[in-house]
Amino acid sequence: MAASLKDVAERAGVSIKTVSNVVNGTGRVGVATRARVEQVIVELGYRPNVSARSLRRGRSGVIALAVPEIANPYFAELAELVVKEAEAHGWTVLIDQTESDPDRERLVLQGIRSHLIDGLLFVPRRLTAEDFAARTDTTPMVLLGERLTKIADRVAIDSYAAARAATEHLIDLGRKRIASIGAGESEDAVTRGRFQGYRDALLDAGLRPSARLVVPRRRWRHQDGAEAVARLMSLSRRPDALFCSNDLLAHGALRALHDHGVEVPAEVAVVGIDDIAESRFSRPSLTSVAPDKQHIAETAVRLLADRLTSEQPTAPREFVAGFHLVVRESTAGDHEHG
Repeated sequence: MAASLKDVAERAGVSIKTVSNVVNGTGRVGVATRARVEQVIVELGYRPNVSARSLRRGRSGVIALAVPEIANPYFAELAELVVKEAEAHGWTVLIDQTESDPDRERLVLQGIRSHLIDGLLFVPRRLTAEDFAARTDTTPMVLLGERLTKIADRVAIDSYAAARAATEHLIDLGRKRIASIGAGESEDAVTRGRFQGYRDALLDAGLRPSARLVVPRRRWRHQDGAEAVARLMSLSRRPDALFCSNDLLAHGALRALHDHGVEVPAEVAVVGIDDIAESRFSRPSLTSVAPDKQHIAETAVRLLADRLTSEQPTAPREFVAGFHLVVRESTAGDHEHG
């Protein structure tokens, strides 16, 4: 027998109204309570009753965008572009945050909001191919990110190529001891791809990768970049360049280098990925790989629209958006070009 709202409420020790608020994304629910309810939903395999949706005029006019972190400027900028594209279709966008938690990502995948939305744009970070194979929800979905499955349309940049381009830029500057902050051996496809791009660029240039110069981070935030630099500055042979897996890490690194009295780029050159707005205005301004975020948003919304209007099922499609390197002061000194 399928689990009900009451079953979830009893197991979680909360009211039915609280469970409803968690499922519908309404009301005010504490972080700990929300986490407990979501865990019980996973344990009981609860699925919302979609009968109310079937009685409507066919569509809700709402799509969802599920991202790891709303506070991350890359996802905030991407969300803004998605909202603008969705408006052209008359859609409202529901923003969901998973915090890269695998249980929360599974809830999104299995349709915890399916009774509210017509389609889903999803940036998964911790899910596996097995998770996607077990999906039972039929809400049209477009993935934004690395290839994890062939069951859905996908739009992404090539993380391997982006990391390789960033590292090759540092090599072209004559840097020999290039550290990696953020990327490392990982089950996360983005992290793994960026580490492999960094590593292969070094090997192809005849440079031997050093484990001492690789500082993996589970989260890619300012503080993580600063902490990584503190560790690297303690080495007897310090790096002369930093490849950072995103711009937040790079900005944290820039601050820490300043605090350690290290001149950028004279002593250490720094490059990131994402080209967030902050990178143009930091001091020094940050060299960064710029994904074509506009193209990603346009393509993702178009693919979802196609799925919602097509009467015949078609094979999943895959689009790889372009990127380019924007060279700024953190690698070129006062000479900047994009």
